[in-house]
Amino acid sequence: MQLQYSPYDFAVHEDPYPYYARLRTEAPVFRNDTDDFWALSRHADVQAVLRDSQRFSSANGLRMEPAFWGPQAERFFSFVAMDPPKHTRVRGLVAQAFTAHRVQGLAPRLRTIAHGLLQPLLERGSFDLMADFAGPFPTEVISELVGVPTADRDMVRKLGMEIMYTDSESADLRPEAMQAIGELVGYYTELTIERSRVRADDLLSGLLDAAEGDDRLTPEEIVGVLILLIGAGIETSMLTFGNAWYAAWQHPEQRQRAFDGRIDDWIAEAMRYDPSTQTALRTSTEPVELHGVKIPAGERILLITGSANRDPEVFADPDTFDLDRDTSASLVFGSGRHRCLGSNLALLELRVALREIVTAVSDYDIDTDGAHRIHSSNNRGFAALPTTVQVR
Repeated sequence: MQLQYSPYDFAVHEDPYPYYARLRTEAPVFRNDTDDFWALSRHADVQAVLRDSQRFSSANGLRMEPAFWGPQAERFFSFVAMDPPKHTRVRGLVAQAFTAHRVQGLAPRLRTIAHGLLQPLLERGSFDLMADFAGPFPTEVISELVGVPTADRDMVRKLGMEIMYTDSESADLRPEAMQAIGELVGYYTELTIERSRVRADDLLSGLLDAAEGDDRLTPEEIVGVLILLIGAGIETSMLTFGNAWYAAWQHPEQRQRAFDGRIDDWIAEAMRYDPSTQTALRTSTEPVELHGVKIPAGERILLITGSANRDPEVFADPDTFDLDRDTSASLVFGSGRHRCLGSNLALLELRVALREIVTAVSDYDIDTDGAHRIHSSNNRGFAALPTTVQVR
């Protein structure tokens, strides 16, 4: 059977890993003429490109949809869709506001948020993990971090969801998604103007105050960072939580070990085994030859990090979910100058939420008939995950 692969294919969304295995073996440099991209699937190749920003540019963005791909990408992805020296400048200023101190200072509030969301769910015993907890929790966390008023937080999450997901295998964004982008830009612009008048103890105020000499982030750059946090801060955490929950449910022995206290190992292995972000994009800046295949300059290169994290050359028995695994080579947070700036916050969120749950719950079951997945060109996870818990 001829090898075919497209990140828009619903069959790939259902289970991409058999496709990845064939790509690594049969076509480590794969060409898709229909969607106009090259795909790299082996760990060594993906990691090398992530670390080579000279020959592989980030300036066209992270997603192939026409609305996102191109010079306008930084409007949606901020410094993630930039190359040096622009990337160095904006990321450096953002890092001044996004400090470890600010992230760690959120921990008590995160526990309070998680506890408050969980209590009514535990009393019910059955709930949709995604709609009732995995979505609201990171929304509250990022909103708390940024300084979004409580009354606006559901609106921010719903607009973000409109942008991220589709019911079509087409690359085109729905009109509702384009409208949601405009509404979010407008909302965050107004919030930035308001915070420029009166500061608070939040990330938005920190972004306004970040400076290198006389250099500061412009209002447009700040709004770009806030838009980025919808995907990078809310969506990926939500999907990661659901994927970790599902993977542990599929593997009862590993689930018991996780519930016995190995939360950090559960998180690390779940992110390797079934990461919420499956791909990254680059543009070749010069002709490149790899595995005997010549890639011209100006081509789209899809880096399948989800495949790299299952490469048997790096991870023994990679399709096995194993909490004893060394996951240090995982590319879940990227590599090189674009390594995820918010990784510490993501790990803190997952750690706090899972500890709150395992403290209150002895075991759980998932209704697979009611579970269904999102459709996204670069992310993987669940839209619904009906769960029944056994409370301790």
